[in-house]
Amino acid sequence: MGIVIGVLVGAGVLSLFAGLLWYVWRRTVRDTTRPRSRARRVGTVVFFAGPLLAFAALGAERGGAPFLLQQTLAWPGFLWLAFALYLLLALLVGEVVRPLLGRWLARRARVPEKQVSARPASADEARRADEAGEGAQPRQSDEPGPEPGRDLTRRLFVSRAVAATAATAAGATVAHGTYGVLRGPRIKRITVPLAKLPRAAHGFRIAVVSDIHLGPVLGEGFARRVVDTINSTQPDLIAVVGDLVDGSVADLAPAARPLADLRARHGAFFVTGNHEYFSGAEQWVDHVRSLGLRPLENARTELPYFDLAGVNDVQGEGDGEGPDFVKALGDRDRTRASVLMAHQPVVIHDAVEHGVDLQLSGHTHGGQLWPNNFVADLANPTLAGLERYGDTQLYVTRGAGAWGPPVRVGAPSDITVVELASSRA
Repeated sequence: MGIVIGVLVGAGVLSLFAGLLWYVWRRTVRDTTRPRSRARRVGTVVFFAGPLLAFAALGAERGGAPFLLQQTLAWPGFLWLAFALYLLLALLVGEVVRPLLGRWLARRARVPEKQVSARPASADEARRADEAGEGAQPRQSDEPGPEPGRDLTRRLFVSRAVAATAATAAGATVAHGTYGVLRGPRIKRITVPLAKLPRAAHGFRIAVVSDIHLGPVLGEGFARRVVDTINSTQPDLIAVVGDLVDGSVADLAPAARPLADLRARHGAFFVTGNHEYFSGAEQWVDHVRSLGLRPLENARTELPYFDLAGVNDVQGEGDGEGPDFVKALGDRDRTRASVLMAHQPVVIHDAVEHGVDLQLSGHTHGGQLWPNNFVADLANPTLAGLERYGDTQLYVTRGAGAWGPPVRVGAPSDITVVELASSRA
């Protein structure tokens, strides 16, 4: 039964995708070209090359294709996905503009009736008509009437104007969003008060980074920008909360090399995200350890002022390596403040149950591409920022990188410096 439901859902998703693709093709290619023209044939081929590249890029990444092939397909394929999204949204807005523009052009083209129907008769003509007992007949104007095909030409102009404007808007949006990712994350600072934190720890700074997503698009240069940004904050501790990579250690070890330069007084710690389990979590845990990061696999360490714990991502449950809160937190001294590293915000209720004071998470990307933030908000207890659940506070960073399209719209990337505050200070 479950397989049947899965097939039906998959068929529905594919049908919806095909319908939206047809709509975009119709508005950008069919409606802007003349029937059987070369422009229509070429436009159709170019248009449908986009989704083929996108599916190929996704398949190559998940299927473990040669890394050079992944890199070749990733840029055009993933960027097409982002461009298609915003082209679709712009064309939908264009449906409102289209009839208004058409009516405005029709009014401008219409010649006033008094100019095309008649002109006043001359004095001699009026006199002769009166003598004949007839009223003066108007003489028809020599001005031409509407040309054949004028409506077709007008519709073509409207279609081209709307399509060109939509494509320009989509392209500008994607270009700006790509620049925002490639330039590297910006620093965000927040203060989080913890009731159990001793006075001596007041002002303790944790640099929180998540969702770097090193892979076929974001490589060593991007990792270097992230590391330099983190080190510039001079944190006391660094928390890398999952989704570090999209690929194997064999392919991405050079990209991850800059992580060895992370510097913090109390060290750098790491927990797995869901994408590590797509890429070989065990190998990546060993590799980040060799780079100087300390993995917390359902484990806890007692720092001088508070307990720092970490749990595996829920994606690991399929391999028997999911989160184990009892192992990480079960026997600790609850009079001490505690900070938990957990990739996905959805485990917050387990954190509350185990008396965690602050949970640090990522995973959501803040939605990454508007309006996907509305969907991500429904799937997560907190989309981004700081919220309280009982006696536990949850902070969710938007992450440093991007998955799929290297584009962010309405959800800028960040590295967050969480400054702990003691109520006794």
